[in-house]
Amino acid sequence: MSGSLPRRSAAPPFHSSAFLPFCLPAFSRCLSAFLPSLSAFLPFCLAFLPVSLLAADNLTREEALALAFPGAAIRAERVYLTSDQRRRASDLAGEAIQTSLVGRYIATLGVETAGRAYVDTNVVRTKKETLLISLDPRGLVRRIDVTAFLEPSEYRPPALWLGQYAGRPFDEGLRLNRTIRPIAGATLTARAVNSAVRRILAIDAVLQSGGTQ
Repeated sequence: MSGSLPRRSAAPPFHSSAFLPFCLPAFSRCLSAFLPSLSAFLPFCLAFLPVSLLAADNLTREEALALAFPGAAIRAERVYLTSDQRRRASDLAGEAIQTSLVGRYIATLGVETAGRAYVDTNVVRTKKETLLISLDPRGLVRRIDVTAFLEPSEYRPPALWLGQYAGRPFDEGLRLNRTIRPIAGATLTARAVNSAVRRILAIDAVLQSGGTQ
């Protein structure tokens, strides 16, 4: 009789694919439960991300308009506010409208109005930024694009942060630290953008109402 131990059969090779039918349903349930919470906290998280990680290059107005209104015909126009319209817009915005000249674009798809876009140039700290603020036919923000930013790039408003304004109603809640999260390390930028959005929404509301009161 040999003194050697009996040989054990080799263990079958491990195949992770064998576990996929069991793991995927559980993973799907976890992901479905987690995503709503993630979307709720995303604006809060963005406020603490370095601006330099989220910033993007400036778009031209043509590029921004094409993204806001795909396939639409765009017509540029200049609008001159009356003194009464300026007063009413200032009251709605909560700050003075400094100029009567308004640059805007009208987007149309066939015979339907697809939306409007306005140009707002403002001073952030000591240098200017220019925003193209695009609205849907109801007058709600569709998207905001930076077309010029002369302050240092680390203070440029991130596209993800600007996305907070999409679809927000124009009311007293449309302010920083209310429905709009601030930008960590770029408070002046956040203030300048929020003021610009409120000005444009106020001007659009007055123009769309027609006439004077």
